[in-house]
Amino acid sequence: MKAFDYLRPTTVEEATEAFTAHPGARYLAGGTNLVDLMKLGVEQPAVLIDVGRLPLDTVEETADGSLRVGATVRNSDLAAHPLVRDRYPVLSQALLAGASGQLRNAATTGGNLLQRTRCPYFQDLDKPCNKREPGSGCGARDGVHRDHAVLGHSPQCIATHPSDMAVALAALGADVELYGNEGARSVPVADFHRLPGDHPERDTEIRPGEIITGVLLPAARAGLPSAYRKARDRASYAFALASVAVVLGVQDGVVDHAGIAFGGLAHRPWRARHAEQALLGAAATPPAFEGAVALELAHAEPLRDNAYKVPLARNLALDVLNRLAPAPATV
Repeated sequence: MKAFDYLRPTTVEEATEAFTAHPGARYLAGGTNLVDLMKLGVEQPAVLIDVGRLPLDTVEETADGSLRVGATVRNSDLAAHPLVRDRYPVLSQALLAGASGQLRNAATTGGNLLQRTRCPYFQDLDKPCNKREPGSGCGARDGVHRDHAVLGHSPQCIATHPSDMAVALAALGADVELYGNEGARSVPVADFHRLPGDHPERDTEIRPGEIITGVLLPAARAGLPSAYRKARDRASYAFALASVAVVLGVQDGVVDHAGIAFGGLAHRPWRARHAEQALLGAAATPPAFEGAVALELAHAEPLRDNAYKVPLARNLALDVLNRLAPAPATV
């Protein structure tokens, strides 16, 4: 591992100032992804700025009933929080579906959002990867890509985003709160991660030096039926081949809210806008669900070895939608 300097700021302002003053710096929280990449030589920061002890480790209810999750809240603590389990079960389920207990005890909310792809071509310095080295090519496209993207990919990159948590946050319509040299701002989780386009090296819309300070869970989604389901090669400690998070509101048999996001299918958590729009005002019935999901997945462009992801994602989504929908009234 390359030698690096280490700083431990005590405030968010100090952290962003330190980042600006040290080109090549990286923020460090739980380190469950960054340190691994440093060991592989993929990341070689000159300076690590430890933000793990900043006062961003609480879950607080706001005046309007929303829930603000600090950036350094541990994944295990967030999954177990009573308000999260009660009001946003999809988020708790997604967190518990990710990684192992040991990793969840170390990983943070902000770090989870910023984790990088687990594509083996990205992690291997001997392989071409436009995300790691722009212009070097995408080894996965003509290589081993069974686990790779079927939605939103480009000739430059077919990697998928590995987070389970971010998929649930996208379906919930959560916002990422940021702080940088230009002050504070927020970005919807669904827009925070980028599609690869011609610049797959840019994972997110975060600006240089900005730090995630928290995530805001909207009050309007609190208490709505929601669930997360994930398909993977083994029962635990594996990334999603496909996953789905659904938040569904139904009144008098008609869908009045639909938040749907897929994981394991794209370079970012894939917010299923076409499916959501098709469901609004529709009867909460299996045929309506089938039509909406088919409309969304019609945009898929599977590669040689990963076409199986399309029916897999469809079946996961239909299972969750049908389970969340209230049973039809009997006469």
